[in-house]
Amino acid sequence: MQKYGVNELRKMFLDYFEQKNGHLVMKSFSLVPHGDKSVLLINAGMTPLKPYFTGAEIPPRRRVATCQKCIRTGDIENVGKTARHGTFFEMLGNFSFGDYFKKEAIHWTWEFLTDVVGLDPERLYPSVYLDDDEAYEIWNKEIGVPENRIYRFGKEDNFWEHGAGPCGPCSEVYYDRGEQYGCGKPDCAPGCDCDRYMEIWNNVFTQFENDGHGNYTTLSQKNIDTGMGLERLAVAVQDVDSMFDIDTIRALRDKICEVAGKTYKADHDDDVSIRVITDHIRSATFMISDGITPSNAERGYVLRRLIRRAARHGRRLGITDAFLADLSKTVIETSKEGYPELEEKAGFIHEVLAREEATFGRTIDQGLSILAGLEKEMKESGATVLSGDKAFELYDTYGFPVDLTKDILEEKGYSIDEEAFAGCMQEQKERARSARKTSNYMGAAATVYDDIDNAVTSVFTGYDHLEDDGKILVLTTKVDEENYGELVDALAEGDEGTVITDKTPFYATMGGQVGDQGTIFVGENAFAVKETIQLRGGRVGHVGTVTNGVLRTGDTAHLAVGERRADTAKNHSATHLLQKALKIVLGDHVEQKGSYVDPERLRFDFVHFKPMSSEEIAKVEKIVNDEIRAALVVKTDVMGIDEARKTGAMALFGEKYGEEVRVVSMGDFSIELCGGTHVRNTADIGMFKIISESGIAAGVRRIEALSGQGVLNYYAGVEKNLNEVAAVLKTNPSECADRAAHLLAEIRSLHSEIESLKTKMAQNSLGNAGSDVEEINGVNVLCTAVEGADMNGLRTLSDELRAKYGDSFIVLASSADGKVSLVAAATDGAVKKGAHAGNLIKEIAKIVGGGGGGRPNMAQAGGKDASRIADAVAKAKEVAKNQLA
Repeated sequence: MQKYGVNELRKMFLDYFEQKNGHLVMKSFSLVPHGDKSVLLINAGMTPLKPYFTGAEIPPRRRVATCQKCIRTGDIENVGKTARHGTFFEMLGNFSFGDYFKKEAIHWTWEFLTDVVGLDPERLYPSVYLDDDEAYEIWNKEIGVPENRIYRFGKEDNFWEHGAGPCGPCSEVYYDRGEQYGCGKPDCAPGCDCDRYMEIWNNVFTQFENDGHGNYTTLSQKNIDTGMGLERLAVAVQDVDSMFDIDTIRALRDKICEVAGKTYKADHDDDVSIRVITDHIRSATFMISDGITPSNAERGYVLRRLIRRAARHGRRLGITDAFLADLSKTVIETSKEGYPELEEKAGFIHEVLAREEATFGRTIDQGLSILAGLEKEMKESGATVLSGDKAFELYDTYGFPVDLTKDILEEKGYSIDEEAFAGCMQEQKERARSARKTSNYMGAAATVYDDIDNAVTSVFTGYDHLEDDGKILVLTTKVDEENYGELVDALAEGDEGTVITDKTPFYATMGGQVGDQGTIFVGENAFAVKETIQLRGGRVGHVGTVTNGVLRTGDTAHLAVGERRADTAKNHSATHLLQKALKIVLGDHVEQKGSYVDPERLRFDFVHFKPMSSEEIAKVEKIVNDEIRAALVVKTDVMGIDEARKTGAMALFGEKYGEEVRVVSMGDFSIELCGGTHVRNTADIGMFKIISESGIAAGVRRIEALSGQGVLNYYAGVEKNLNEVAAVLKTNPSECADRAAHLLAEIRSLHSEIESLKTKMAQNSLGNAGSDVEEINGVNVLCTAVEGADMNGLRTLSDELRAKYGDSFIVLASSADGKVSLVAAATDGAVKKGAHAGNLIKEIAKIVGGGGGGRPNMAQAGGKDASRIADAVAKAKEVAKNQLA
């Protein structure tokens, strides 16, 4: 048998199903689910195809084949500990949407494995569901596999289902790797937990619908969903021990060993770390290429955890310098044949990894400092077990790996309460799970929209028309969080609901562009469209209220988009110019992370790792306005996705594109894939103004801006405010700055004079307080009340008293405007003899109904009860004596 490489096997599979069996080969979908709230990351080959399986969307072909990049982190703690576990994998799959079924699927499985790849038929063992006699007969009678090599398994092993939705029996194929991988038990066979019999292919015969309560009905359209792990297939074909030994992953593993100066399989602990880094850097590289960046929530948190675990294991191997970005180059080089986007995003991937690794370097040092404090507390209290909530706080708040916490504590004879820690982790998972509303198969709240016939769809004509005629296909009552809605035949005046037509010029909210508003007419009857929404299956919902008469299903309607569309188009086109300008000024690492455009404004989120300077903002603004004045023709072409990429068109991370896409060009300046609506010439935008730039997440900045009439309105508002300020300052608008500067200088001078007078008053109020100074252990202690001084006055006075009395410990109390102020100050000499201003203040602040604290040499506090100042002063004397005794 020839030992094909991973990239060869991927191509062989896709070519076999495309060229020999008439399948449409689709590129891998992004790891970011599109319109599916039930998962954070794509975790199986069929996951992005769910709308096709449910019939919610029509597939581009009834036969499809893919190689889908997938990530599963459910057993992340086991990654590295064994050579079985990993978070990233590629899933080969062939799919049928109501076309072929069991017979063809099983025959093609066998033909590919034996004839195409060349696996020994005698080492292949099929399994079927316990009651699936049809699949059994095909394997036995048609393929010719002997009865003693076909295994029947129960529902747990050979029936695929995931809550409510399509489901069905499975037929898996196991490969016998040889006795050397077995457990040695007499009953060792397919299904055994040892490594001998490896499942390499799984055919799922989706023929039932589960209502979520264990009730099954037969689907009218039976489907095929197959999955074969590419890495597992490569293990069998290349006859190696594990996925860490197959050609592409071995190259990465060897690079890690080179960087660390280690040899694989020479030390168990080193091997664990080598495997963790190998797996995690693969996951991180692919995730970043799909636009995911590290954060403390959802997908970003998964990525951050993977990167930090890899960095931590790098330290365990003795790697002291940053290394992850360099390793990603090997991932890109070995995988770019199947995933060209890796090479396209290489610079971005390297920068994100380098920055996160550097951030973790600082985090881990902070965590070590905090852990040292916890160790001290445990030592002082005689405890030997760190509480689970403290360990979880280190992990969750500071990103400090729990395995690192355990390692450090074990070295010193301590441990952590792992059960309590696990409880905290479970609570966090439950909170995350409850925050995700999962009601239907796609993880969204179920509504009447799910009940609409899948054959209903809408054709969008709004690129070329703002008015069009269409037939009303569906009417629903009001749908929102509290109303499921219902399908109706008519909506009468005053009714709120949704209208779906076969054709519409209304743009539905999508791709960051807000949906159109307008009116739907049926003769004299009218429906005011307040919002246009995109529904599954290509349906467009016009949401609003009947303002006159009655609308009925079957009516021919005239749909008219409102005037707001023109301003929305200006803002949308401006975002294209803005993105290109940002790349010119800030660099090619700039990538769109999100956008929002409506008639009033635009918002653009992008990858950048520090705030923009005022000079950079000005440059970007100038470039955009220059291109507006250049009056560039805005042209839209429809072409294949591959052809579009060749033009250099920018694509949005994580966006789901079909085989044909719209390419929007603005002269030679900007080329983007975009399904939105635009101006016909950049001059139509009028003008552009950035009104704010801010950070919204780690490595993500946000620009808010205006265009066209919005800019004129903005400057009109600025002018109005300036005139109002000028009136208050009693000057002309052109002289406002000078007048304001003069007034500020005058205020500062008066403020300084007031503070000086307050200090003199405080000094005078001391009277002969010097007689209250008491020497304790060579330190002059003065605790006294001062009349009418604020906090600033007390601090100034405490500095003067310390200078006057040498080694001293000063405590002052005062009340002003009903508020109590307390200040304690100690010289270095007093601190060396035991004085601690912060601890003293904590005790006396309680007496006056307040709180505060500070350092050993300076502390302050506030309070509410001025009647107890004398008690606080008396307590201060007592505490000071105890500290200095």
